[in-house]
Amino acid sequence: MSRDETLAFWIEAPGRGALRREMIPAPRAREASVRTLYSGISRGTESIVFGGHVPPGEYERMRAPFQAGEFPAPVKYGYISVGQVVQGPPELVDKTVFCLHPHQQHFVVPSDALYLVPESVPPARAILAANLETALNGLWDSGAGPGDRIAVIGGGSVGCLTAWLATRIPGCEVELIDVNPHRAAIAQALGVNFAQPAAARSEADIVLHSSGSAEGLSLAMRIAGFEATVVELSWYGDRRVSVALGEAFHTRRLTLKSSQVGAVSPARRARWSLRRRLELALSLLAAPALDVLINSEGSFEQLPQTLERLSRTPGDVIMHRVNYA
Repeated sequence: MSRDETLAFWIEAPGRGALRREMIPAPRAREASVRTLYSGISRGTESIVFGGHVPPGEYERMRAPFQAGEFPAPVKYGYISVGQVVQGPPELVDKTVFCLHPHQQHFVVPSDALYLVPESVPPARAILAANLETALNGLWDSGAGPGDRIAVIGGGSVGCLTAWLATRIPGCEVELIDVNPHRAAIAQALGVNFAQPAAARSEADIVLHSSGSAEGLSLAMRIAGFEATVVELSWYGDRRVSVALGEAFHTRRLTLKSSQVGAVSPARRARWSLRRRLELALSLLAAPALDVLINSEGSFEQLPQTLERLSRTPGDVIMHRVNYA
């Protein structure tokens, strides 16, 4: 492979990926060339994309910032990349940066698409930035405040990060709920209480749902207290999900609210830009406890097989880190 070429991961067809050779353009003014160190697999969304389950009506809204190709396939998709600037504006050269870019060894992007990784954050941990941004936005959408009783259903990366953030609100009682008992050790490492669904505490002031299952959403509605808010963080792709809007939904005057990271929460939108929100997420990654969420790793060369395995049988994987060394 020549110095002007790189390898990029493409979804060739639903359920099948491959590495493709691509030409790397020379950076122009106000652009930067980045050598990737790590990328991350956001398993929920990327499994939906990998399996070809993006609804046709969402093709445009679901485009990643530097996506190539079109849904369902072939498409180059992804939005978690950490690398080192090798060429570009002098103030960025040799700096470690985060970018919302697909899985690729080298890439060239406008320099304003890059976010400096703080020196207090190891590059290997910075792959959590996009999911922490989602968790932060969801917590803003929930309206959670000091003293609230908060339940988070679903112990994936977004759920765990949401619960971890919520424990930092003074006086809040936070419970992470998951069907997998192995998540108890993860919750303990994050300083969060844990319960399996049958033992979940009721009368929550705020419930944030991120399990991606109809059963999890039904549980959220059952454990929410009077006039509580249930925030839906899951994205189901083209799957239809039944919601129990009978039973006690009206008598308890529940609010069911969607949250999506593509726009800043209305609670902050007047003053917060997308850049400011992501910069905050990166700064919060200085906490060493968050390393427990990155519990799977593999090489970039193995990525086609890895994503196929994770979309089929994810096991206990929360966040998979792709290593480009």
